[in-house]
Amino acid sequence: MNFSSRLPEVGTSIFSVMSKMAQEHQAINLAQGFPDFPVSEKLIDLIYQNMKAGHNQYAPMPGVPALRKIIAQVVEQTYNRATDFENEVTIAAGGTEAIFSTIAALIDFGDEVILFDPAYDCYDPVIRLNGGVPIHLNLKPPHFSIDWQEVKASITPRTKMMMINTPHNPSGAVMSEADMLMLQQIAIEHELIVLSDEVYERIIFDEKVHQSILKYPALAQQSIAVFSFGKTFHATGWKVGYTVASEAITREIRKAHQFVTFSVNTPLQFALAEYLSDSENYLHLGKFYQQKRDFFLAQIKGSSFQPLPCFGSYFQLLSYEGISCKSEMEMATWMTQEKKLAPIPVSVFYKDSSDQKLLRFCFAKGEETLTKAGEILKMI
Repeated sequence: MNFSSRLPEVGTSIFSVMSKMAQEHQAINLAQGFPDFPVSEKLIDLIYQNMKAGHNQYAPMPGVPALRKIIAQVVEQTYNRATDFENEVTIAAGGTEAIFSTIAALIDFGDEVILFDPAYDCYDPVIRLNGGVPIHLNLKPPHFSIDWQEVKASITPRTKMMMINTPHNPSGAVMSEADMLMLQQIAIEHELIVLSDEVYERIIFDEKVHQSILKYPALAQQSIAVFSFGKTFHATGWKVGYTVASEAITREIRKAHQFVTFSVNTPLQFALAEYLSDSENYLHLGKFYQQKRDFFLAQIKGSSFQPLPCFGSYFQLLSYEGISCKSEMEMATWMTQEKKLAPIPVSVFYKDSSDQKLLRFCFAKGEETLTKAGEILKMI
C-alpha cells in the first residue's frame, strides 16, 4: 500500500523504550511513571462489589451520574467553584483521552496552540493529528517558570489555545497565583481557550497550593481542567480521568468523546463515586508523596547528582553535569544497561531536543526500590 504517515517522526514512546530496556537488562525502572505499591483494598473491594451487583454494561456516555455528582462536590469544596455535574463534568478514559477529545473538539485546521516544553509527549502529536499547529516555548531549569513576555510575543491572530500543566511533568514545578492571574489576563484579552492538565493536583509539596484554573472564575469560563484518578489512587492502569469545563465547552468535548471511546469502565465509576465520598482517601496524598520525595533525596545524598527543585508530581529531576559529557539519551541508556537503573532523558520532552544534562526519576516506589536506586546513584 502507498500511504503517507501523519506522524512520520513518531515512534515508540520513550516510556515504552526505557521500560523495555530496563526489563531486558534487569534494571530498576524509575523511568515510567507508575507506582509499585498496592492500590487500596477498599477501592478494589468496591469494584468487585459493583461487578457482582451487575454494573457491567455501558455507562452513560458522559459518565455515571453518581460519580459526576461527587466530582462536582469535590470541585466546589476544593476550588470554591460551583459545578453542574450534568453539564460540566465528563468522565474520560484517562487524562490522555480527555486531552485528545478536547483538542479534537475545539481545534480547527491551522489553529495555533501554545505549549511549554518540556511537555508531556502526547500534546504535540494530538494537536497535529487534529490539524492544529503546535507553538513550542521552552521552560528553562532550574525553576521551569513561564516567561509571560515570550508568551505575549508568540500570540498571533491564529492562536486559539494555550496548554498548561501544573504540577508539571517532568520538572515538578508548580504555577503560582501570579502566574494564573497573568494567564487569565492574557487569555481574556486574546480570547484564548486554556487546556489545563492538572492530573497531579493532589501531589503537591512544601506548603504549596495547587492553583487550578477552576479557582479563577473568568479564566474557568474559557478553560478545560483535566484530572486523573489513576494518579490520585495509584492505579494508572485503570485509565479513568475527567474534564471540568463550562457547559458550552463540555458540549463540544462530549461530541468528540462519544466517538473516541463512548463510555468508560462502569464498575470502576460506581466504585470511585463511593470512594470519593470520603475525603480521607485523597486529602493526604501530598504528604504521602512528599515523604517519598524526601526519602529518595536522602538516599542520593552524597552522590554527584544534583537535584533540582520539585514541588509537585512524583518525578525528581537530577543533573549529571560535571559527571559525564554524554547526551541525556546516551546517559540514560548507559545507566540502564551498565548500572541497572533506568531514568528518562528530559530532552525527549523538548521539541528541539534541548540537552541540559538532566534525567527524570520516578519516586512513586517502595522504600526498598528507592534505597537500591540511591546506592547505584552514589556509585556513579
